[in-house]
Amino acid sequence: MKSYYLFLLTFILSVGLTAQDYSKKVDPLPIGSQAPDFSLPATDGNTYSLADFKKKYLAVVFTCNHCPTAQAYEKKLISIVDKYSKKGVDFVAISPNDPNAVSLSELGYSDLSDDLEDMKLRVKEMSYNFTYLYDGASQQTSLKYGPAATPHVFVFDQDRKLVYSGRIDDTENPYVTPRTTDLINTLDELLAGKQPTTPTTKTFGCSIKWAWKNDWLAKEREGWSKEEVTIQPISVPEVSDLVKNTSDKLRLINIWATWCGPCVQEFPDFVDINRMYRGRDFEFVSISGDKLSKQQKALEFLTKKEASNTNYIYSGENMYDLIEAVDPNWQGALPYTLLVAPGGKVIYKVDGTIDPYELKKAIVGYLGRFYADN
Repeated sequence: MKSYYLFLLTFILSVGLTAQDYSKKVDPLPIGSQAPDFSLPATDGNTYSLADFKKKYLAVVFTCNHCPTAQAYEKKLISIVDKYSKKGVDFVAISPNDPNAVSLSELGYSDLSDDLEDMKLRVKEMSYNFTYLYDGASQQTSLKYGPAATPHVFVFDQDRKLVYSGRIDDTENPYVTPRTTDLINTLDELLAGKQPTTPTTKTFGCSIKWAWKNDWLAKEREGWSKEEVTIQPISVPEVSDLVKNTSDKLRLINIWATWCGPCVQEFPDFVDINRMYRGRDFEFVSISGDKLSKQQKALEFLTKKEASNTNYIYSGENMYDLIEAVDPNWQGALPYTLLVAPGGKVIYKVDGTIDPYELKKAIVGYLGRFYADN
């Protein structure tokens, strides 16, 4: 905790904030302002500054991995870059968020957080055609530009004066045709030698995760630690019903045991995944393969891991009956994981330890990445 407050103090001093400034809202850069310089690491391993972007016009896009609105605009942005980079417009994206200020509960529409390593994965996954910079370590660049949300676009002219600040277009729903394509309109006007008709617009999206606004994360973690943890016996017929999944939720099932080293090692990943997606149509269910006489031991483990999801322990004597009930193709080694859609279709399964990223991709692939997917 001391190290965190030392970092926070250093951060405040480094950006010139006073105690009074500390609680103030960060305002967007005013129209007509000179583009603030920066020196930031990119997903390609290089460090970039303002001078590295030499085309006549420059669009600086503050965005991030996890925000559903930002994700909804990814393909649009890629398309705009593809068209306008050939016409003399440079594009650079900056992730402003401090990853330590992003809660698991805010990641319900994503398989990635906002650290630099996850940004590299996102670039590869989506084939970004623009430079993607990380400002989460200090947030000094973001403080100078003042994005209101992700995404937020700042367009600069040939003299690097700000001529547009705001949204990409007027709908965050990627399935709906926008009425006003604000960024495209701005670029077309600039390329025609005109000043933008609408220099500012409001933005809609996720708030910036400033380093000093993460006090609520501690309260959230405290709340999680107080949630009740239980474990109940489950029979073979009940296991069969569980796998059939007649509910309206995507169901993640993990079979584990306290004596299984890989099970114990990976279990915290399931707790994190549950906290990420439980606010949506999703549930995590664990089934302990321990002997029923070891129920208390299993409960103690689950309590230590704060596993407040639905937990069962197999009540039968014959483990092979459990294996057949879960999956006739399962050979019986633990751990074993199934992701079952409503109606019983298995959309993902792993015999052995999971790859958390691949599992989260499968979950989000089913639930959807955008608010519109609800």
